[in-house]
Amino acid sequence: MQLILKKFFLIIFLLFYAHFSFANEIFVSLKKNKVNVRYGPSFESDIKYVYKKVNLPLKQIDKKENFRRIIDFKNNSGWIHISQLKKGNSVITTKDKILFKKPSSFDKPIAQIEEGRLLILEKCEKNWCKISSKEFKGWIKTDHVWGLN
Repeated sequence: MQLILKKFFLIIFLLFYAHFSFANEIFVSLKKNKVNVRYGPSFESDIKYVYKKVNLPLKQIDKKENFRRIIDFKNNSGWIHISQLKKGNSVITTKDKILFKKPSSFDKPIAQIEEGRLLILEKCEKNWCKISSKEFKGWIKTDHVWGLN
């Protein structure tokens, strides 16, 4: 009986830990064209580097007061003030993709989207997302993209 009770509490602890350790991991995007990334979660912390790309998708991996610890698709990390972030609205392709007119691999291809391209999300359905870029609008499969929750 005692062994069963120990296993039960271990399972509860692991579920609790997994829920709260991954609960902060969401995708966000940059609000502005110039955003400071800091070594620590305060304005007194030195600037580590500066992003210069509005809508760049980032993964939020931690939070402390009004700062969010982020990681980008190249594994750079640091702290950004929450005022510089918004709900995730973009993705980056991690491989070349084909943009289709409708959400089907059998539909008309519109364009070749190169690896590393920033795309703005309009909506997602199943394993397809409607996106827009400067030149095109269409649908891509959600495999090999970085930035989806």
